[in-house]
Amino acid sequence: MDLSTLLLYVIAVSAVMVTPGPSMLLALNNGATHGMRIAGYGFIGAMLADLLLIAAVGCGLGALLQASEQLFSLVKWGGALYLIYLACVLWRAPAQALKVSHSAALTTGKMALLRSLMVGLSNPKGLLFFSAFLPQFIRPQEPVLSQYLILALVTAIIDCLMMTMYAYGGRHAMRRFSAGVMRGVNRSCAGMLAVLAVGVALYRRNDVT
Repeated sequence: MDLSTLLLYVIAVSAVMVTPGPSMLLALNNGATHGMRIAGYGFIGAMLADLLLIAAVGCGLGALLQASEQLFSLVKWGGALYLIYLACVLWRAPAQALKVSHSAALTTGKMALLRSLMVGLSNPKGLLFFSAFLPQFIRPQEPVLSQYLILALVTAIIDCLMMTMYAYGGRHAMRRFSAGVMRGVNRSCAGMLAVLAVGVALYRRNDVT
């Protein structure tokens, strides 16, 4: 893979990832209500989801999802229901200051990792997007595995950078605010996740083309 192709991929995937999707909203919420340490766990979960999705595309699972109406519907509704569940959790979350004990931070961090991982893996748009997008940057005459590995690592790094921007923005904006404002942040993110859940439920396979 030459440098110009890689640079074009970086620009294209950055433009896509900068838009506020579920993973970015979770990063924003984690940064605003729990701090950067907890948000970092979420970064790991989201990057792991990227790597697994791209590995699935390399194994042909993206094409299978594109071809199977039943499998697509299962993943789509599962993803929508999970986003609704997260929206309910955030809506009902108790308002709290940004100071978290070590044991509580560890527990919340694990939850942030699992939530980000599940959000990434349960969204059919991600798998279908990578299925349609990645092959355009793969050169068949060169080793395919190494190219997929490079693109997967680049994607994970870009995703981490974008989530860092969201999380740091949330942390910086909310660091001086009261617990009542934190409750408002949780409920705002919950509302946006619910809207995204509706978007996932209405998503069709041909929307990716």
